[in-house]
Amino acid sequence: MRTLTVLAPGPLTTVQDGGRPGQGALGIGRSGACDRAAAALANRLLGNAPDAAVLEATLGGLVLRADVHLVVTTTGARCSAAHNAPLTLRAGDELRLGQPAAGLRTYVAVRGGLAVEPVLGSRATDLLSGLGPPVLSAGDVLPVGSAAGPMPGVDVAPVPDPPGGEVTVRVLPGPRTDWFTDPAALTGAAWEVTGESNRIGLRLAGTPLERARTGELASEGMVRGALQVPPSGQPVLFLADAPVTGGYPVVGYVEDADVDRCGQLRPGQTLRFRAAAR
Repeated sequence: MRTLTVLAPGPLTTVQDGGRPGQGALGIGRSGACDRAAAALANRLLGNAPDAAVLEATLGGLVLRADVHLVVTTTGARCSAAHNAPLTLRAGDELRLGQPAAGLRTYVAVRGGLAVEPVLGSRATDLLSGLGPPVLSAGDVLPVGSAAGPMPGVDVAPVPDPPGGEVTVRVLPGPRTDWFTDPAALTGAAWEVTGESNRIGLRLAGTPLERARTGELASEGMVRGALQVPPSGQPVLFLADAPVTGGYPVVGYVEDADVDRCGQLRPGQTLRFRAAAR
């Protein structure tokens, strides 16, 4: 069997793939990679299926040992000189991820994909529900699948690193803008990503959004990219492990193509919202 051994897991490393779409009615969130574009790029560079299982490492620190000859790549937040490019590991070789200079999440793909046991059709770890394989620990041995497609022959993908400064994303109006005295205040201010953020969502700090009405909503459906506003007036931007329902008003939705960029934001970075053209 082809395997990788985890020597050090870093602050947080999970297995991720395309997630569990279409099961919200059963109370099952999608989960999957926070930065879907980076995960898909890692698989393309190795000739894997687009949703093959990869590792998502948060803030580096991951150390892996190849137990046999393997080809790997890293994408997303840059943690090593060999990045966005295939890298050959021979038996006994180690892959070490340092702390990225910018960005938060690094994706490690191996040719053939990770062959951990799927749960409800996916190998993704959902931190909110507890579904999927456990968070990685030192000593874990990860099975590697068989390569299916040819290598694409790309030496390096010319993809920019995640930005380390202010980030602006597009936002669409939500269904509960009438719950706020000035919903445009969302786009008129800068928001700081707080240290309480995780794969479930980004907690943002700024001038609170003032409610125009009191009371609470009955629970409504939630999706990745929703900007839900609790009574504090400080928005929460839901990411990959978002709940399927929520009882606070949603003031807006970040455009789906921009949500991946939000998954690379670190605590302390500034996020701005720009009204999307319709």
